[in-house]
Amino acid sequence: MDQKIYMVTRNFLENTLMKAKSYEKKSEFLKAKRLYLDILNVFPQNIRAMERLKLIKIDLFNPPQEEIDELIAYLNQDKFLNLTNKADAMIEQYPNSFLIYNILGLALHRQKKSKEALLMFKKAITIQPNFVDAFYNTGNVLQSENQLNDAIKFYDKALSLDPKNLHAFHKKAIALFKQGKLEQSLKVYKTCISLAPNFAAPYNNMGICLYKQGKLKEAIISYNKSLLIEPKYPSALYHKSIALFDLGKLEEAINVCKKAIFIKENYAEAHTKIGDFLQYKGDLKKAIESYKNAININPHCFETYNNLGIALHCLNRFDNAIKVFKKSIFYNPTFARAHLNLSYTLLNSGKIKEGLEEYEWRWKTDKFIKQKRYFSKPVWDGKQSLDGKTILIWPEQGIGDTLRWSSLLPLIVSKAEHCILECQPKLFPLLKRSFPNVEIKLENRNRDKERTDFDFHLPIGSLYNCVFDNVNQKSKPNSYLKTNLDRVTFYKNRLQSLGNGPYIGISWKSSNKKLDRLKNYSNLSEWAEILTLPNVTFVNLQYEDFENELSKINSELGVKIHNFDDLDHYNDIDNVAALCLALDAVVSHNNTIHLISSGVGTPTKLANWKQSSWNNCLFWPPTNNVDIFEKNTEETWRKTFGLIAEDLFKIQK
Repeated sequence: MDQKIYMVTRNFLENTLMKAKSYEKKSEFLKAKRLYLDILNVFPQNIRAMERLKLIKIDLFNPPQEEIDELIAYLNQDKFLNLTNKADAMIEQYPNSFLIYNILGLALHRQKKSKEALLMFKKAITIQPNFVDAFYNTGNVLQSENQLNDAIKFYDKALSLDPKNLHAFHKKAIALFKQGKLEQSLKVYKTCISLAPNFAAPYNNMGICLYKQGKLKEAIISYNKSLLIEPKYPSALYHKSIALFDLGKLEEAINVCKKAIFIKENYAEAHTKIGDFLQYKGDLKKAIESYKNAININPHCFETYNNLGIALHCLNRFDNAIKVFKKSIFYNPTFARAHLNLSYTLLNSGKIKEGLEEYEWRWKTDKFIKQKRYFSKPVWDGKQSLDGKTILIWPEQGIGDTLRWSSLLPLIVSKAEHCILECQPKLFPLLKRSFPNVEIKLENRNRDKERTDFDFHLPIGSLYNCVFDNVNQKSKPNSYLKTNLDRVTFYKNRLQSLGNGPYIGISWKSSNKKLDRLKNYSNLSEWAEILTLPNVTFVNLQYEDFENELSKINSELGVKIHNFDDLDHYNDIDNVAALCLALDAVVSHNNTIHLISSGVGTPTKLANWKQSSWNNCLFWPPTNNVDIFEKNTEETWRKTFGLIAEDLFKIQK
């Protein structure tokens, strides 16, 4: 080699080695590594360069672990600005670091910047196509955006790369649950448990899944397994309390939910749930305290405001309830249940038109959306002329509401060329006889989109809103339902065979036993002041689950309540109506019976919960022969039944 070339090369080597070592001293290891590699390109056998490279453990694509750890620390502390600044500087040095992009994606996801987060994870996957974490994290972002099918695809991709990835299985099970695929979700949870028998979360989520299937006892077993692993697991305690409540174990449910709050004081959902339990128990003031505790933790919780509004309504604090319902709607303008509850409070406080408009929100609730019908013809808005037109009125709820609102049909008959009313089969004979100017048809939903036999349609619950200006509450009819008079005579003769009158029919509950309706009803054992009236013949009008209570009253009070065993009280409405007309009076809670008895013209005594959402013009009895006796929320039924007994005593005389 030429001496001059040798010296130049030698100087290059020495200078480069010195420069690389200086970078090492300053901890600029990447720069040092690159220089040693430059040396080896020229001197492949250079021992010093090779030894120094072995000592520098640094990835050309990813920064040192201590720098990654610094980013993760910023992430865990929610120091997103620090993280972003640090990550941007690192990317200049490590533009192909999939780890940095993954951490940036996690930070953006925490800030609810889903689109930007997905871009970061996509970059990470582009650089490293087998990067399991990026696929898993992408699935999490997609699930948060309710893109469940796509989320599951990314979890499956993560699982194809790592078949025992517990967290991917767990999140996939959650996504399947959200899709309503409960059996598939349970199967995946079982896989999670097989992979990690001491992982509490899958047992808890299995319990939620089983609860959704109505398997309450199995759900509680699953929650208990979760709590055996992790005794201080607030979510498992919270969900267990809900299942206990549904099993009728109210006090145990309250105690378990309190444990969840003791462990996690800022558990807003648990504070709300205890409020619900206390409200059911009747302790409304403490329920309100619990709701306020929840709101202090989460001021934007629209569901808590809604439940608080219900409690305030029950305490007759309508103005406050209206404000709270509106607060719920402010935080979630499409929260249909709050709109519906607001409608009841507005109606109860006399704000009729506003309340009727809010009542139309019922069609957005889970309960009503299943009942909605879709026709090619338009819905009637109450303003379009019905001259020369045919209108279809269709039932949307139970038979009681069909009976109640059918009383308004004459107002439609006077406006339209022709009126069709569809009804439930058990109402057909009674309504056909009662409304000869209306075409009564059996409810049939099979051909809704094809039908052309009408010009407009209207769900019967919207009828009042459309004819409100023409309704005069002061001039209600004495009756509007026409019974089979031969059957009335039959029942009058049959009643006389039981003994002397007066003959009083009684009904004390509804077939719908949902928890939010129970305050409208009583137990028959609470009727003592009425049932012990002397020289009165009582007749059962209750339509199911009455045998045990009739037997109990007979043994405890010595009172026989007569029941016609051959009468199907639940299905044979036409004969029930005939029996009601044969009676001297009827005493009932707010259920179908009082509508039948008052509709045929029998004096009816209504034992009514004053703060009920039904205590307004939309749900009031449609005739003027109903006497209403009210009880406030915090009162028992005793006073109410005492007043009814005094009134019946006049009939007895």
